[in-house]
Amino acid sequence: MSSVVRDQDVDIDLGQLARAVWARRLRILTITLVAAGVAFAGAKIISPQYRSETRILIEPRAPAFANTQQANEAGAGPLMDELNIASQVQLLQSADLLKKVINDLKLYNLPEFDDAANGSAMSSILVKLHLKKNPMENPPEERVIDAFVERLQVYQVPGSRVIGINFTSKDPKLAAAIPNAMANVYLSTQSGAKLASNSEATRWLEPEIENLRQKVSEAEKKVAEYRTNHGLLQTNGTTTFPAQQLNDISAELTRVRGDKANAEARAQAVRNALSSGEASDTLPDIMSSQAIQRLKATESGLQSQISDLQTSLLNSHPRLKSLRAQLSDIRGQIRQETQKILASIENEAKVADLRASELERQKDAVQANSARAGEDEVGLNALEREANAQRQLLETYLVRYREAASRADSNSSPADARIVSRAIEPVDPYFPKVVPIVVVATVATLILSAIVTMLAELFSGRALRPVDGSRDTVEAETVAEDKNVPQAASVVAAVRRPVQPSMLAVVTENDGKDVIEETAAAEETPEDDNEFSIASVADYLTGSRASLVIAISPTGDNGSAVTVALTRMLANAGCRVILIDMTGSGYPTELMAESQVAAGITDLLCGEAAFGDTIHSDRLSDAHLIPQGQSDVRRAMRGVDRLSLLLDALAAAYDLVVVECGAADVAGVSRLTRSRDVEIILSLPEMEETIFVTLMTEFQAAGYERVVLMSGGEGAEQVLGQAA
Repeated sequence: MSSVVRDQDVDIDLGQLARAVWARRLRILTITLVAAGVAFAGAKIISPQYRSETRILIEPRAPAFANTQQANEAGAGPLMDELNIASQVQLLQSADLLKKVINDLKLYNLPEFDDAANGSAMSSILVKLHLKKNPMENPPEERVIDAFVERLQVYQVPGSRVIGINFTSKDPKLAAAIPNAMANVYLSTQSGAKLASNSEATRWLEPEIENLRQKVSEAEKKVAEYRTNHGLLQTNGTTTFPAQQLNDISAELTRVRGDKANAEARAQAVRNALSSGEASDTLPDIMSSQAIQRLKATESGLQSQISDLQTSLLNSHPRLKSLRAQLSDIRGQIRQETQKILASIENEAKVADLRASELERQKDAVQANSARAGEDEVGLNALEREANAQRQLLETYLVRYREAASRADSNSSPADARIVSRAIEPVDPYFPKVVPIVVVATVATLILSAIVTMLAELFSGRALRPVDGSRDTVEAETVAEDKNVPQAASVVAAVRRPVQPSMLAVVTENDGKDVIEETAAAEETPEDDNEFSIASVADYLTGSRASLVIAISPTGDNGSAVTVALTRMLANAGCRVILIDMTGSGYPTELMAESQVAAGITDLLCGEAAFGDTIHSDRLSDAHLIPQGQSDVRRAMRGVDRLSLLLDALAAAYDLVVVECGAADVAGVSRLTRSRDVEIILSLPEMEETIFVTLMTEFQAAGYERVVLMSGGEGAEQVLGQAA
């Protein structure tokens, strides 16, 4: 194992890596060409696989002879939902349907569908070593079905009611024939299900219809008998005889009362004319009398003669006396005729009165009969309702029976699906694709060869150079003698990395304060295990009420490694703890994360990752980690104010939130700790008094009274050794 001189910061020499790759270009090119040739030969040796597809549209379908109303009703029904389509997909993969297709196409005779019968030597060896189940133990039919299912793919086309049927086979004709056969069997099965349903409906309806006919006949017979027994004979189909009779009597009574009132009014008019001596010739009854009319004509003639003779004769003349006597006699006759007319009118009124009395009596009798008929109609209505209900049910069954009987033919019940695209024989194989396989193998081999070469150069130490630019050879030393704690070597950081600015330095830079300083390495200071060890700091934080810890590592990654050891020790002690990597180098992420490209804090602040996607588990403990992330740091730090909300959410979910800030300053830390009860940890694995005193003075001047010093050393090695 190679390393560098103690306390010597190193960097990777990219030029040396490039020169190493170029120096071995012939070897890399040879390996790449060999890999390309192997990939080409393998692609040619592999038997080509052909794939074809049939598509089926699921939709309600009515028979061709269905009338317009039925078609409209079918079209107005609800379309098939996602669950129905998913059910049809499962039906297409059912064992019964697959068995029918296999039997129809006689696939059990093809070696392609029974590879177990001609097993390879490798398969036989695996079976003998009991590493693989003997396929011959399964029945032949099951082996064929298993091989069939492996090559079959049935799926729903997203956003539609179309189902696709894919099949892969070595034979292009078979690849097209099987999806088409499956579609035909599926449509036949669906149509057969409809025919079976219609046949079952007709068989069930026949005895039911016969029973209903008997019930309807009995119910109608009961209605007729009830009407006869209770005298509820109908006159016009809706009204009974007593009710009709009562209506007629009421109408006649109304008419007679009107006649009586009319006769009394006429008689009163005649009496008034006679008693007052007024002329009665204006009354309709008198004017309509022929005798009155003749007498009135004679009276008028006599008055005319008297008027003529008075001009030539004296009033005592016998002729005038004779005419006046005749006139008086005529007027007496008119009065007598008027009395007769009055008597006739009075007789009419009396007759009308007698008629009305008789009708009243008849009405009372008919009303009593009608009341009894109404009570009887209650039972009649119940019988009629029962008969109507039985009749309507019978008519409904008859309609359903005729519909079911008319759809007994195979062409009358189409399946609720149709083939929209049939599979055709493919020309080009689906697999293997020779050109893509060769290209991918060539590029992958070239990249891997170059990476292996660069890794070899790095591990040999030839690609490492000191940061100060000296050309001294990097010395090797053993990182950890104890093989049981390999992780401790990286944590103690025997190879010191250059101090990189913290992510929070971007914040202070935007505020116009350039406080990033390169800190020179100081000599190791013996740690005080009682006061400054990781265990002591862990015990202190466990008893502290603060939920947020800001860890500052002025010396760079070796301090960050001690912070990681502290986090793991807290997790091992049963504390729910999470570490946020706010360093510039991302060294805590390198130590804790399973993947170095995991989403982290910068991705969250840039809005490129969800909150839950940035939380990861530590690979060596129960602690959690929010890595540095892959997004641009400067763009992420523009949203640094949102860190306050993030820290609040994490503090509510965890016992302790540790923010590793790397080589941060007071100005950057203050942006995270506004109005918060926090603990400030100075992570100095190698005690440097100048740095410590300077930072303590700055933090205390900024109002941070609780600043805790933490050193690493063997404590960190023990913690990470136990975790490993």
